[in-house]
Amino acid sequence: MNKPIDPQALAEAVGAAMYARDPASQSLGMTLDAIAPGYARMSMPVRADMLNGHATCHGGFIFTLADSAFAFACNSHNHVTVGAGCSIDYLSPGREGDVLTASATEQTLAGKSGIYDVNVSNQDGRTIALFRGKSHRISGEVI
Repeated sequence: MNKPIDPQALAEAVGAAMYARDPASQSLGMTLDAIAPGYARMSMPVRADMLNGHATCHGGFIFTLADSAFAFACNSHNHVTVGAGCSIDYLSPGREGDVLTASATEQTLAGKSGIYDVNVSNQDGRTIALFRGKSHRISGEVI
């Protein structure tokens, strides 16, 4: 008789496997700081090469951080899941030297579809951006 897999242990194993094969997140200095079923928190330091012409963090990097946290959260159940759509609102600038943190939380999961909210904040707790992602489960397992 197989012992049921602990959902937290499964989420951690999925997170570790996904991060190991995610050169995009790694190359931007992102770290996976926490993961649980339907949740992920990632952080990223804002480097000089991430600044735009206004000397603030380019929105594309903020989006990428939020999108990565979303991906880890929606795959945490070990079902291969992809983004089906998303939106982002930029509320405050990120600055060089900031450490941005994206916390992705599952709002609903029904059948093959989910909705996740991601709050991106800086090291002082100031909200930088709000992201909402819609997920779609496809065939297969992550690990």
